[in-house]
Amino acid sequence: MISKRIKQLRNKFYRFDIDGYIIPKNDEFFSEYSAINRLKIISNFDGSAGLAIVLRKKNYLFVDGRYTIQAQQQSGKEFKIIEIHKFRPYKIIKNLTLGFDPDLFTTKQLKVYFGNSLMLKQINKNLIDEIYKEKAPKIKTFFSLDNKIAGKTFKSKINKVRNILKSNKADYLFVSAPENVAWVLNIRGSDDPNSPIPNCRLIIGKEKELFLITQKEKALKIIKDKKLSKKQIINSEKFENLIKKLKGAKFIIDPLSCSIINENIIKSKFRIINIGDPCYKLKSIKNSSEIKHMINAHIEDGVALTKFIYWIKNINKKKITEINSQKKLEKFRKLNKNYLFPSFNTIAGAGSNAALPHYIATKKSNKIIKKSDIFLCDSGGQYKFGTTDVTRTICFSEQKNSVKDMFTKVLKGHIAVATTNLKKFNTGKKVDTRARHFLKKDGFDYPHGTGHGVGFFSNVHEGPQSITKINTVKLEKGMIVSNEPGYYKKGHYGIRIENLLYIKKINNKLHFENLTLAPIEKDLINFKLLNNKEKKYFNEYHMKVYMTLNPYLNKTEKTWLKSFTS
Repeated sequence: MISKRIKQLRNKFYRFDIDGYIIPKNDEFFSEYSAINRLKIISNFDGSAGLAIVLRKKNYLFVDGRYTIQAQQQSGKEFKIIEIHKFRPYKIIKNLTLGFDPDLFTTKQLKVYFGNSLMLKQINKNLIDEIYKEKAPKIKTFFSLDNKIAGKTFKSKINKVRNILKSNKADYLFVSAPENVAWVLNIRGSDDPNSPIPNCRLIIGKEKELFLITQKEKALKIIKDKKLSKKQIINSEKFENLIKKLKGAKFIIDPLSCSIINENIIKSKFRIINIGDPCYKLKSIKNSSEIKHMINAHIEDGVALTKFIYWIKNINKKKITEINSQKKLEKFRKLNKNYLFPSFNTIAGAGSNAALPHYIATKKSNKIIKKSDIFLCDSGGQYKFGTTDVTRTICFSEQKNSVKDMFTKVLKGHIAVATTNLKKFNTGKKVDTRARHFLKKDGFDYPHGTGHGVGFFSNVHEGPQSITKINTVKLEKGMIVSNEPGYYKKGHYGIRIENLLYIKKINNKLHFENLTLAPIEKDLINFKLLNNKEKKYFNEYHMKVYMTLNPYLNKTEKTWLKSFTS
């Protein structure tokens, strides 16, 4: 099937006079989890990030370190797999003309990946869509988020944005990232499979002008709530006409999510101020209501996960597969009336499959979980008032000392992050070193960031904050990040411990506070490797887990949790 599609794509090269074609993972809204996955259509690779280049005789798939093994398994027969952080496309492919869809790339993306060494040709139609047209999704209307949950009105948020426009002497802001539109207007939608984000864009003027760029049918429910006129709802096909009618001189765009095609339309009339969308930063600082509701969402999620951990540790696993396990976890989450859907595709890997950081079980790869296995489960949920993301590594029998030692080193890194002095270690880059310290001093590491920002009833991955080797964004009160160091032994097992944290101020000092409440596998810990402070943290965390979740569990689950956390 993949070979056939590649051949069909190559047959179009002559019509457009190109030597190859670039296929990114993202859609035109630059969504991580989009309904349309053109990269999977052409390569069979279904990871959350990647870039394919199909040439006349060769094919390349560029992925980051999380996905090299997965990409090899899914696409290796047709594509040469390249780790993108080690080799950018322009270092591999030279003296060729590559076609691309300008609706799927930003100027920044093209510069990073292709530099100036390649001829790039805009093709104002998507060639993947020409060979494989997916069914258009049903139109789903947007809905308003209650102000009591959002914590601030959309008018107050727009006023903040307008003040930023005025301070930068700009006339307009083009909010091209749908998650930022959702935040500023207090709206949500059902366009993406794993996030409540409405696919739309927004233009905010420094005075009164406000235009929502979307299908009018989608906005029917929010027009009345926001007191918008139908003239303020603009179909994307009429975007260029709208820009021509606007008066002014300067436009702020976002280099992360403003496509080349939209940038060129705006550039044709306005001077562009490429400082980025201020909504990212504003959105990252959660208000007290958002934090309160995120706490509640994590209590509800913690109950489901604890029930699941009890279930999987205490059943006969002769017939339980990876797919069975993730279905069971979903059932536990669905017991809660506030639960909506997963915040990403659940990672449930046993044994060697757990060594793939972003493994997704398929019918072909699906393993029966053995008593001797290390089992890694990374999952999350979208609730009506919050987003969760949690990873637990579980065992079912006594493990080798070497495995326990590795788990304990990961746990020490996890605790080091959670107890960070945020005055001294005030950026994700600085915090990241603490997470890796205990592994790196023995020559080990993991191929992903230590943590990512998390949205409020929004995307499970959110910037600008993160805990990585390169992120220099200052960590501030109200930000939410994940804490997920890990270790992966290829062909054997994988370890990851993930909690979500929010930044809290007490006595004028910033510190991390756990949102996630679920037991951590103590049967994998070598307690001799923990110092007194680490033991105290672990015990206090488990005490909080028990005291908080105990009222929501049945008698058997309560008894087990008390024993497991004491």
